[in-house]
Amino acid sequence: MTKYLHSMIRVTDPDATVAFFKVIGLEEVRRFDVEQGRFTLIFLAAPGQEGLAEVELTWNWPPEDGSEPESYDGGRNFGHLAYRVENIYETCQKLKDAGHTIHRPPRDGYMAFVKSPDGISVELLQEGRLEPAEPWASMENVGSW
Repeated sequence: MTKYLHSMIRVTDPDATVAFFKVIGLEEVRRFDVEQGRFTLIFLAAPGQEGLAEVELTWNWPPEDGSEPESYDGGRNFGHLAYRVENIYETCQKLKDAGHTIHRPPRDGYMAFVKSPDGISVELLQEGRLEPAEPWASMENVGSW
């Protein structure tokens, strides 16, 4: 039997990334610092989804020798994470108010795309459908998603 466990994304700023996903409705469910490997694992899940559908954030600590930390370009190459939300307009407004760009606005009342602080594309899908509403219905796409 195969069971979905989690998706892993590498991050450069764990606090900013946890704050981003908190706006969407995810909560930190556990965290592990691995001293010998010099990394931290942070697991996030929507309430009630702990252990069922999680996102693992992996933060590789900066090098001890003072060199530049590893950077991660091309978050779009990962594909995307997808979450169903109760009200896509309210969720997108919260993200926008928190300083995030809505790359694909929910013009149709159903689907939107945003990016995490590390450029990971996140798809938001409305539970059911909402009628198209302004200002979202008139918004253009911004950048890639």
